[in-house]
Amino acid sequence: MIISRSKEFKDILKTVQQRNIFIIGCGKCAAKQHLGGEPEVLEMKKKLGISGKNVVGCTVLSSACNIASWDDVLTQNPDIKKAEAFLVMSCGGGVSIISSVADKAVYPALDTESLGGVCGDTIVLEQCGMCDDCDIWLFGGLCPVGQCPKSMRNGPCGGSLDGKCEVDERKCVWDEIHTKLKSLGRLEGLKDIHPPKDHSKRRGRK
Repeated sequence: MIISRSKEFKDILKTVQQRNIFIIGCGKCAAKQHLGGEPEVLEMKKKLGISGKNVVGCTVLSSACNIASWDDVLTQNPDIKKAEAFLVMSCGGGVSIISSVADKAVYPALDTESLGGVCGDTIVLEQCGMCDDCDIWLFGGLCPVGQCPKSMRNGPCGGSLDGKCEVDERKCVWDEIHTKLKSLGRLEGLKDIHPPKDHSKRRGRK
């Protein structure tokens, strides 16, 4: 699951200069996080209207980052043709896909943070740093790149206190890595020095 957060509404108004707006939500990750499902899209429509924008229509796609064709979206939502711009309430992947097929300006309503997951009814944040060079087994199945705000790969920074990170009081992932490696009988692995990530492995544009 892609983890996102809502942009400040004042920042959206500052960015979207056009008056006639069509809102596109996402029925997958954004809906699960209550950021881009039908209730949030309708609330955004209301707020934009109060702010003087003309919302010509709105829809929630089953998945904003995976659409069969733009023609299908247009057929199901004819009011799109009246829009000067699209406000997309999805992760950056959805915004990018819609931008690649739409012929009008596309703006994001969310900021994409990380790759997370769902465990039962709980959304688990920042599980993966999407580095394209996964060595999570070295850390007991916990990703320091994604779960440490400083992406520390060779132990904690020294700023944690009582197992809490100094940045935002989340649990220090290195405290959890230590606990997990200990339970696995692999504490010796903490002595290993890990080089910086090989960013050349990241997939470039083809």
